[in-house]
Amino acid sequence: MKEAIAIGLMSGSSLDGLDLALVRFQEEDGKYHFQILQAETLPYPEYWTEQLSEAFHKQPEDLVQLDKDYGKYLGEQVLAFAKKHNVTPGFVASHGHTIFHRPEEHYTLQIGDGQELAKACGFTVVNDFRSEDVSKGGQGAPLVPIGDKLLFGDYEICLNIGGIANVSYDEDGKRIAFDLCIANQALNYLAQMKGLPYDRDGEIARSGEVDITLLKQLNRHPFYGQFPPKSLGREFFEANQKELLQSLSVPDLLATFVEHIALQIALGVSHLPKGKILVTGGGARNKFLMERLQARSSHEVVIPDKMIIDYKEALVFAFLGLLRLEGKTNVLASVTGAESDSCSGRIWEP
Repeated sequence: MKEAIAIGLMSGSSLDGLDLALVRFQEEDGKYHFQILQAETLPYPEYWTEQLSEAFHKQPEDLVQLDKDYGKYLGEQVLAFAKKHNVTPGFVASHGHTIFHRPEEHYTLQIGDGQELAKACGFTVVNDFRSEDVSKGGQGAPLVPIGDKLLFGDYEICLNIGGIANVSYDEDGKRIAFDLCIANQALNYLAQMKGLPYDRDGEIARSGEVDITLLKQLNRHPFYGQFPPKSLGREFFEANQKELLQSLSVPDLLATFVEHIALQIALGVSHLPKGKILVTGGGARNKFLMERLQARSSHEVVIPDKMIIDYKEALVFAFLGLLRLEGKTNVLASVTGAESDSCSGRIWEP
């Protein structure tokens, strides 16, 4: 039985912090097993929240420096995490933090310089998992479906609700996956109007009323009628939704956007046979959203334990790093629309 110990890093578009997961992988007879040994989310200090939030608008030379600085910051957090848990990982796999994602223009940018990260932590690092796929004409996203297929194959559908909601499933022998809609990016933006980082359990949304006119406006965008592969970035929220979320009370805006998310998810999987949906990401903790999703969907909504809810993406990026180091496919063309599968990621030594 082959075994590997890794640390996976994930920073999502909702900017709620840096996820670190220490994972043990074991491979036996071609099947992978995992155990999350330790995991934590480090809330960003105000400086990094501001820098990452504003990076979208920075000049190119400032972005280059931010890339290096953020890589060093990530490496320092990894080293502290490893020392805290008295572990020496075989490697670190980092998603980085997405600043631009424009696959239709053939580029995507996740900052967190791999060389700086490796130097700061002293471990082998694998990062930049998207660029190769984009260079092959793919969306460079989603990346998690290979993990869904090989680590969570007992569920018919895997749904992650982070800053963006995305889904993955097998159909006609191929893994299909795509982004469904903006999720916590919008919900957190609205909660912040109330001075809160997020709407705990969806209670503010629960107190509001759905505005049918706004709901129709949100659902009208052509993206929702497109066939996969397709993916979203912060640009979509900024350009198409942010200005719509102004005219109503915050509870009504939240109630309406929750309904929008639940509806788009349900529609995205409505053609599939009934089965279990594994829901992970911060959205799985939003009780009101989960109730609305179950009400809208004919599938059974399954909420796993806390470690899987909170750290599935960090776990899967560790897995992508493992596959890269083993020389195996870790990005699926059936998901991204690329001309071929990829064994993607850049490897950095300290």
